[in-house]
Amino acid sequence: MAHREPLDPAVAEVRLAVRSVLSTMQAGDTVIVAVSGGADSLALAAAVAFEAPKLLITALSVTVDHSLQPGSAQIAADASDKARALGLESRVVTVEVELQGGPEASARRARYAALGEAAREVGAVAVLTGHTLDDQAETVLLGLARGSGAASLQGMAVEAELDGLSLVRPLLEIRRETTRIASAAQHLAPWDDPHNDDPRFARVRVRTTVLPVLEAELGPGIAEALARTAAQLREDAEAFDEMINETIEDIVEHAEAGISVSALALAANPAALRNRIIRHVVASEFHQSLTRAQTLEVARLVTRWAGQGAIDLPGCQARRIGNQLEFTARTVNDD
Repeated sequence: MAHREPLDPAVAEVRLAVRSVLSTMQAGDTVIVAVSGGADSLALAAAVAFEAPKLLITALSVTVDHSLQPGSAQIAADASDKARALGLESRVVTVEVELQGGPEASARRARYAALGEAAREVGAVAVLTGHTLDDQAETVLLGLARGSGAASLQGMAVEAELDGLSLVRPLLEIRRETTRIASAAQHLAPWDDPHNDDPRFARVRVRTTVLPVLEAELGPGIAEALARTAAQLREDAEAFDEMINETIEDIVEHAEAGISVSALALAANPAALRNRIIRHVVASEFHQSLTRAQTLEVARLVTRWAGQGAIDLPGCQARRIGNQLEFTARTVNDD
């Protein structure tokens, strides 16, 4: 009887995470696996290649070439070849990155657009990415540094929406080091992106300097604590969203030139819910985001009403008329 080597615990951990995600899907479904060639994505691809056939799920690999560094085409081709060697049908998609809003954000937009398009072409139900717990911790710290509020501190969701598709992050509770061990145990040679060590990028500084300092000064477990914070905030946000939807049905109505909210009802709600309703109304009706300062200024029309005039906001104006708070679209002449 042939001797079987024991399964490496890191490989088992990654496979279990992938199995729990794929088991929610239907036999015959197709999924896209985003493979960059790094340890995270290779560990993910290997686990998907192992688990998907047992569930009668078709898995395809897509590698996005951002064309941002010399030799990127060969790097993408190598990553695609590694995914193919694992048993996945694989392709490379080349994108043009418009450097607006920073290279990281621009590359991310181009990448997700390409993954979404590839998924739609093959009728995939989901796109799987290799984001880890460490990525989550970095995201939360960056949001905290920017003062972006609870929405940013929620970090990334295990499952999110991507242009009508499901974007799934099966490894979001797994440490980055685990994916490296899993890749090594399966004799996969990951590619280390030099951008991941470039201190010009804030995320790299968080990864290589800030988190290690926090671990050294405050003790181990910082990354896990940040990830738990994100999960708890996401639960709170989901509860708030339900409360907002229920409240809005009772206090919001369409006005002749925009939307009207009962100022008295807003005043009766806690500040956290009141401010979220204000932001939600502007975002849903006028597709604009309010800063905290703008939100609080509108809230004063509710809580400290003294006859003040209209407030100019992105894409709209807010004014108090009697017991109603009205939001109306701004015209060109308003600017």
